[in-house]
Amino acid sequence: QVQLVESGGGQVQDGGSLRLSCVASGRTFRAYPMGWFRQAPGKEREFVAVSMRYGGTTDYADSVKGRFTISRDYAKKTVYLQMNSLKPEDTAVYYCAGSSNVGRLSRAREDYDYWGQGTQVAVSS
Repeated sequence: QVQLVESGGGQVQDGGSLRLSCVASGRTFRAYPMGWFRQAPGKEREFVAVSMRYGGTTDYADSVKGRFTISRDYAKKTVYLQMNSLKPEDTAVYYCAGSSNVGRLSRAREDYDYWGQGTQVAVSS
């Protein structure tokens, strides 16, 4: 059984930092993309960042580019999201996602077939 388990969410002030972690169990996503999405109250789940070992290695949503960094530790089957200069508009539930069959960087939710349970990030002004 494949599981993705996120951790690291919390509450911070405007300008603060958090690091999210997502550990995969049950399979390796070594050759496939793993990424982060987020969903704010009343909004659709949106792409944040994705990482892949081969080809183009990372991609970011314009809203987080320059502030967030995605990285992967393949030995630990873990993907991280370092979030700096956080803003109130970054407040959302953050979800880790993994694809088992798409061999490219992807921003599309439908390309990801494994999802974590989500971790809450709240940024106060």
